[in-house]
Amino acid sequence: MADAVREMGAKCRNWSKWGPNDELGTLNYITPETIVAATRRVRRGVTFSLAIPFDNTGPQINQPRRFNPIHRMILTGPDFTTGAFKRPGGVGFADDMVIMALQCGTQWDALSHCFLDGRLYNGYDANLVSSEGAKKNGMEKMARFIATRGVLLDLPRAKGVDWLEPGYAITVDDLEAAAKAHSVTVGRGDALLVRTGQMSMCRARGGWGDYAGGDAPGLSFWTAEWIHRRELAALATDTWGMEVRPNEIPDTYQPLHQVLIPHMGLLVGEIFDLDALAADCARDKVYDFLFVAPPLPITGAVGSPVNPLAIK
Repeated sequence: MADAVREMGAKCRNWSKWGPNDELGTLNYITPETIVAATRRVRRGVTFSLAIPFDNTGPQINQPRRFNPIHRMILTGPDFTTGAFKRPGGVGFADDMVIMALQCGTQWDALSHCFLDGRLYNGYDANLVSSEGAKKNGMEKMARFIATRGVLLDLPRAKGVDWLEPGYAITVDDLEAAAKAHSVTVGRGDALLVRTGQMSMCRARGGWGDYAGGDAPGLSFWTAEWIHRRELAALATDTWGMEVRPNEIPDTYQPLHQVLIPHMGLLVGEIFDLDALAADCARDKVYDFLFVAPPLPITGAVGSPVNPLAIK
């Protein structure tokens, strides 16, 4: 069944669409006109942060590679009040640092994050992502491009449930039914935010459980062509892995990632907290907004933490 991934990748491939040297992928759909139009979605001046807190209570439990942020102080109040560290005139300063996996919380996947058959997006050699970082498709290339119209599709609310159960595969019919229920369209240059309610489930159960790496609702592999036809700039969900888990394609891992990132060049976001935004959208019946979510311009990074803002 791995051939199904390659066949879908070929159908959805955007290599050379924006030239042989492109490293932005679907962010090319965001034009100056797109941004100007998106600013007109701001009517109330209400802002929602879609990030979870970056701290040691995060979702990375028993993960082999990713861990929750470690925050450490470099300079503190007692360093100065005890006289251990001095500056003239009685002034003091506090400094701190964070050690973290860049994809441990609310984050974007760079186009260098996933590759198939040794090739990155736009045909670049996967060996260009080495111990020194990504020489192509690095996160820093996207630092100024993610401001556009955002659209929320709230699947649980459209279905009349609190959350989608782990293992539920969101279909094209589900996406279109939610868009119809919300009276919203999805199209070129949009950032599509898909709420599954899994964070609501974790909150109701009092902890993250196996949120990171476990079974989850998510997009079906078979939504790839729908996503491609709509020419989305970005796609993000409130789950750890964006696509349904367990995966639908046997003998492969994260098959939808393999199509969306290295073939389509789509910016993918995960662990977005969409609950407060969804509640507001349900109240005012407006499911689109200005969306601003630039990554940190970490040279050669294959992912980045982000504090996405939805502004209504």
